Amino acid sequence: SLMLAKAKEEWDQEIVDKQAEKERYLSERVTPLHTSGLSLSQLQDLCRELHEKVEIVDEERYDIEAKCNHNTREIKDLKIKVLDLRGKFKRPPLRRVRVSADAMLRALLGSKHKVSMDLRANLKSVKKEDTEKERPVEVGDWRKNVEAMSGMEGRKKMFDAAKSPTGQ
Repeated sequence: SLMLAKAKEEWDQEIVDKQAEKERYLSERVTPLHTSGLSLSQLQDLCRELHEKVEIVDEERYDIEAKCNHNTREIKDLKIKVLDLRGKFKRPPLRRVRVSADAMLRALLGSKHKVSMDLRANLKSVKKEDTEKERPVEVGDWRKNVEAMSGMEGRKKMFDAAKSPTGQ
């Protein structure tokens, strides 16, 4: 909290210093206007003179902005050229290295690792159940079933069959 308070004080002081520098610079560069006691034609001449100065400053600002944009584009192009000149870095083919859990722990922990870890010993043994046990499958003549269900009588039988278990 003390560091934050000190940083805030320095930041505030920096803002005050920048404002004072700005005011000092403007007082040097900009002369105060004395418009009292001037005739209309003198005021118009003063306005024209100020307008010409504003145009000159605006042209300079535009030129500087154009140069800045040109430089940023050039920097971006040069960065792309540098990346292209470097070429593509090919990664070397990595080999698989078989490391046991004990060796991994020994490498990570160093000499502190004394307990050997057999990961397979801690696994549970699971018995496979036969999911395809013999299930009773009703095999009938499909033609009889189709003939029995055909027509309105078949629909009625289906309706009665569905109704009878709920009715009992």
